[in-house]
Amino acid sequence: MAAFSNADIGEQLYVGDQTVKTHVSRVLAKLGLRDRVHAVRFAHHHGLIEPHDTSGL
Repeated sequence: MAAFSNADIGEQLYVGDQTVKTHVSRVLAKLGLRDRVHAVRFAHHHGLIEPHDTSGL
């Protein structure tokens, strides 16, 4: 799983960087999370994503 910047996400969704930042901030606030790292941990804990296999690194 790659980490995407606000610009990367905005490009994919055809919205500006600031719009992405606003949406990410609102999602984090609604879930009571501090940052994107905690959002990933939350998603993994709730079965929304699976851990990435890094054994080949």
